[in-house]
Amino acid sequence: MSRKKVTIAELHEKKKEKQKITMLTAYDYPTARILDQADIDTVLVGDTGSMVALGYESTVPVTMDEMLFMSKAVVRAIKSAFIIGDMPFMSYQASDEKAVENAGRFIKEAGCDAVKLEGGSEYASTVRAIVRAGIPVCGHIGLTPQKATMLSGFKVQGKDAEGAKRLIQSAKDLEKAGAFMIVLECIPDSLAARITEELKIPTIGIGAGKDCDGQVLVYHDTAGLFDRFTPKFVKQYINLTPMIRDAVIQYKTEVETGVFPGPEHVFKMSKEEADKL
Repeated sequence: MSRKKVTIAELHEKKKEKQKITMLTAYDYPTARILDQADIDTVLVGDTGSMVALGYESTVPVTMDEMLFMSKAVVRAIKSAFIIGDMPFMSYQASDEKAVENAGRFIKEAGCDAVKLEGGSEYASTVRAIVRAGIPVCGHIGLTPQKATMLSGFKVQGKDAEGAKRLIQSAKDLEKAGAFMIVLECIPDSLAARITEELKIPTIGIGAGKDCDGQVLVYHDTAGLFDRFTPKFVKQYINLTPMIRDAVIQYKTEVETGVFPGPEHVFKMSKEEADKL
């Protein structure tokens, strides 16, 4: 029996019952189908697709159209998982009105269930405006890759008391603004545990320790499909890159030597039809 569609109410119930929430990223149809078959709770069409799927140097260049293109492919594959579209850089920063318009595109055009945006207290009004329009919002605080330059690189956030207090306040402000869930990225585990305890909505950790209500990783990192760099918080469950490379090399060799295609891979014409040629 297939699993029913995951809902926000179910995610909130998981927090209440202390059941961990699972999230992975996907950017294409075949990957999303695999994640859904594995009963992953939530699938994030992350702006990390800018790097791991589209080859950009950071998450900043990816456009709304590119994010929507990837989101549509993921939505077509998924039957059960809750799908979150990641709002790219400058799709929500200019104004609350623009943010609502772009968030609406993820729901109306791509078919996502919710959107995610980066930023703390300074984006509470933006979250409030999107939620008011009837669109669920997942927050994202701590290390926010779209602002990596401002943060002086990809560094752990909230390591001192002042920074930690700001993150706690941001989490509370986003919850008050109507966010249904918050991603905590690259913050000390003790800080993540405190935020998780003080919020009524679920927290999803990435480099934030085991006490968050759930965890998220980039699929390509878990599968060994992105070797440009590997963050400390990543666990690689399989290394597919050399396996795929070896398969491609074998294919190349077999084509060049005439081994492929073999007799089992070709179609035959009957002798009678061949004699008519």
